[in-house]
Amino acid sequence: MSETSGQTATQTGIDPRGPQFAAALTVVVLLLALLLPQPWALVVTVIQTVLFAIGAGLGVQRTPHAWLFKKFVRPRLGAPDELEDPAPPRFAQGVGLAFVLVALVGFLVGATVVAQIALGLALVAAVLNAVFKFCLGCELYLLIRRLAPTPSA
Repeated sequence: MSETSGQTATQTGIDPRGPQFAAALTVVVLLLALLLPQPWALVVTVIQTVLFAIGAGLGVQRTPHAWLFKKFVRPRLGAPDELEDPAPPRFAQGVGLAFVLVALVGFLVGATVVAQIALGLALVAAVLNAVFKFCLGCELYLLIRRLAPTPSA
């Protein structure tokens, strides 16, 4: 087993507490984006957009959140009961990215209500993950996998 940028990772999985920790940090960032006045709300939305893009593009193991988890949280915890596939959390980062991109465009074109609704929806998903360990994006990924036809061998 090797430590990789934030979560205990092997070829088969990641520490599931890492994405939950990241969701808690995301809650804080999204709340700031909703509560701060312009132009600060836009700046915070850009930051969250970059964070989601890193998670979706490079994987959740390579985010700043993962580094914080590895450096400060993981050493204080025991080993996880089981590891999880990194694909669903990575997909969830892509879903989050879609919502904050809508918010970003909303802010840029003056559609503040649209931006706030998109941020609010992303916030609900982050709260569900951070508090209840329920990842909406992960569940969507698994549903798509179940419904998608499997290629014939």
